[in-house]
Amino acid sequence: QVQLVESGGGSVQAGGSLRLSCVASRYVYLTYYMDWFRQAPGKEREGVAGTCYADSVKGRFTISRDNAKNTLYLQMNSLKPEDTAMYYCAAAARRPNCPLRPSDYNYWGQGTQVTISS
Repeated sequence: QVQLVESGGGSVQAGGSLRLSCVASRYVYLTYYMDWFRQAPGKEREGVAGTCYADSVKGRFTISRDNAKNTLYLQMNSLKPEDTAMYYCAAAARRPNCPLRPSDYNYWGQGTQVTISS
């Protein structure tokens, strides 16, 4: 059973940090390419980090993995109000192209909300 479950979202002030987690089923974690996306209200879903990084987050966001826990992390530092969005973990069967495109992904988590206040 494919499962992607995000957590770690919340509300912080600008300049703060958050770490998001995405726990995947073992099969997906081992065989799929996993990346992070986000979608702000009224905007298209955009690739953020993983296989490649969006220009808007380079130097501030970093992914990491814990293989024992089947978990992908997204460390977000120096957060800005424009980072406010629903953040999603996604898995692709084939190596994604850059910039990341939602259509390349097979599975999605339910999302976790990140809100940054100025």
